[in-house]
Amino acid sequence: MNRLSKVAGAVMMAMAVGASLPAQAADVVKVGFLTTLSGPASAPGVDEREGFMLALKTLGNKLGGVPAEVIVVDDQFSPDAAKQGADRLIKREKVDILSGFVYSNILLAVAPAAFASKTVVVSANAGPAQLAGAGCNPYFFSASYQNDAAHEAAGKLMADKGYQRVAIIAPNYPAGKDASAGFKRFLKKDPAVELFPKLGQLDFATEIAQLRAANIDALYFFLPGGMGVNFVKQYAAAGMDPKIVRVMPAYDADQQMLSNGDLIAGVANTGQWSSDLPNEQNRAFVAAYLKEYGRQPSMFASQAYDAAMLIDSAVKAVGGKVENREALIAAIKTANFKSVRGGFRFAANHFPIQNQYARVVTKGADGKYVNNMTQTVLTDHVDAYVGQCKMP
Repeated sequence: MNRLSKVAGAVMMAMAVGASLPAQAADVVKVGFLTTLSGPASAPGVDEREGFMLALKTLGNKLGGVPAEVIVVDDQFSPDAAKQGADRLIKREKVDILSGFVYSNILLAVAPAAFASKTVVVSANAGPAQLAGAGCNPYFFSASYQNDAAHEAAGKLMADKGYQRVAIIAPNYPAGKDASAGFKRFLKKDPAVELFPKLGQLDFATEIAQLRAANIDALYFFLPGGMGVNFVKQYAAAGMDPKIVRVMPAYDADQQMLSNGDLIAGVANTGQWSSDLPNEQNRAFVAAYLKEYGRQPSMFASQAYDAAMLIDSAVKAVGGKVENREALIAAIKTANFKSVRGGFRFAANHFPIQNQYARVVTKGADGKYVNNMTQTVLTDHVDAYVGQCKMP
């Protein structure tokens, strides 16, 4: 299959014929899939698209039994480009649902127009605090996590290990600030060093010098896309002390990062999914992804797969009548689908209640690096902002 990894702003139509639709049901369900598909920050977006389209293929190119049209738009890692793309999807294409969204600044740029138009948004990755607390909205759902969650698990993991001088490095944008807040919330003390490089930065000489000078014994790094790959290469080249324990969020420990496995062997990572989770839906997803794309799925792909399955269940529940937004929202909220994570349910703010696991980067018998789950760090974890959400 053509992965379309070089296509920006591509339009993919998945049409099925011969279905007997319920009275007044939509002839087609239109999904606008807005994600990052170009530049060094694009790897998560490509994985998102692949996971979503794999789910659609599994569903016979239908959502809830209705033929599906998915319009994929590259946000170009730019809030301005994202707003233009979303405007086209909402006003010209008249999509029923928006999905995708890797980066929180992109989602936050698009959200006001989406909510004003009563377009349902199902995020396959970004989960900013701004939409979890007082700013929660009935038209928004996260099929992934609230941004703080994986970082909270990392903070607890490090606190439980008793590390004394801990550093954190994360990008200076909403998800990076959420990372810091979540990490510190469960670390239960201030880090020895806290660094916020620019989002998309690829040279970390200054930050590595600061880490060296701080005499740390543990480091937590959240650097998405090409940032993380460049960081681990430069960290190793700088000859940093190998005894410094390193932890990162699980969604950063993807195939792009694992291709540099020699540099991150033994590094722990935290998140809500692992390819070795022992449930039937996950086994089927991993096998199908390997067959379709010839590589292990990332957490981004798993979340987008779940996003499509969640949408499918809701469209089915409303009998294809997606124009009834209130009924569609109620159906999404029930989350009546089989998740690759196992159990899946929403908190009152439309963010998942779910376990957070620890994994470790390990070299397999075939010489390839994989993530192996080691423990459950947080069970049925609820985000810190849900109490601020006053949504009925």
